[in-house]
Amino acid sequence: MMKEQDWYTVNDIENLDTPVLVVYPERVKQNIGMLKSMIEDVTRLRPHAKTYKNKEVTLLMIEAGIRKFKCATIAEAEMLAMCKSPDVLLAYQPIGPKLKRFLQLVMIYPYTKFSCLVDNIGAAVEISEAAIKNKIQMPVYIDLNVGMNRTGIAPGNEALQLYVDCDLLPGIKPIGLHAYDGHLHNADFSTRAEKCEECFEPVRKLQADLKNLGYREPVIIAGGSPTFPVHAKRKKIECSPGTFVYWDKGYQTELPEQLFLPAALVVTRVISLPDETKLCLDLGHKSVAAEKELANRVFFLNAPELVMTGQSEEHLVVDAGKGHKYKVGDVLYGLPYHICPTIALYERAITIENNKTNGEWKNIARDRKITI
Repeated sequence: MMKEQDWYTVNDIENLDTPVLVVYPERVKQNIGMLKSMIEDVTRLRPHAKTYKNKEVTLLMIEAGIRKFKCATIAEAEMLAMCKSPDVLLAYQPIGPKLKRFLQLVMIYPYTKFSCLVDNIGAAVEISEAAIKNKIQMPVYIDLNVGMNRTGIAPGNEALQLYVDCDLLPGIKPIGLHAYDGHLHNADFSTRAEKCEECFEPVRKLQADLKNLGYREPVIIAGGSPTFPVHAKRKKIECSPGTFVYWDKGYQTELPEQLFLPAALVVTRVISLPDETKLCLDLGHKSVAAEKELANRVFFLNAPELVMTGQSEEHLVVDAGKGHKYKVGDVLYGLPYHICPTIALYERAITIENNKTNGEWKNIARDRKITI
């Protein structure tokens, strides 16, 4: 009896030079379906494009009924607009040249409703003046700092005043609140849910205070992948997970309650045997996200025992122990710990179906500029 093949095996691997990014479309579709099954209303989904950066996944989501998206760069916003995504939030406060480029997008892609973030009146005034000059009105969300401590304003009186002030500016229109709680990574789900509730309560109060002042109830966009199951159970809140489409080893370990499937791998080969225990692979810093400690950069599905000992720009050295059977040319299938920045290292992903290569998806939004 023939042994059943592992899901990730590429039978025509001789056609692939390494290191290479491979994606499994059927698994991507399953992950999109699983995401939809975790929320009662698909209109509450606003996936983040930062993970995948290509038109093909965007179109799969649109086909699945998802109409709202979130992104972090002008290129990601343009990629989404090229797919005629109806609603795109640039989850960034555009200033200077970025603002100019963003407004160009608004005018060139009229099919898409664009919006952006603001967290201070100075930037709000700049956006307002630029919007007036271009004869448009820009919807904005107040960016709230709920613990990430990088951008945003704390939910409270100052945030309320910023919302009121933005409403008085002619070129912009505040329509909601943005609260990203990406600092919550507790492996214990009950602890994570409790901390998520603590972070969210001031956001809920701010929304209520604004409504009591006579404003239309602000839309709340909240969370990422770690807190998605918590926010998904709320009413009306829009949720913006991103990693779910490809998943990775980091979230697979940290978020055991979420059963998304790994759908993107980096494939590498053994290129040298430095000594009796070491293997050298062609998987350097330029081929897999390297911001985490060495042991937490990649996990080899068909070689889980390997221990990372060193990495440079083009090489990864691992220890296989004495008496190992590995040889030069052997192929290893790696699941990145952090898939989002790994995708940005590759201009394209090779698609695998039925254990064979069958095409490619170009990650056009990995570039800082597409056309604008």
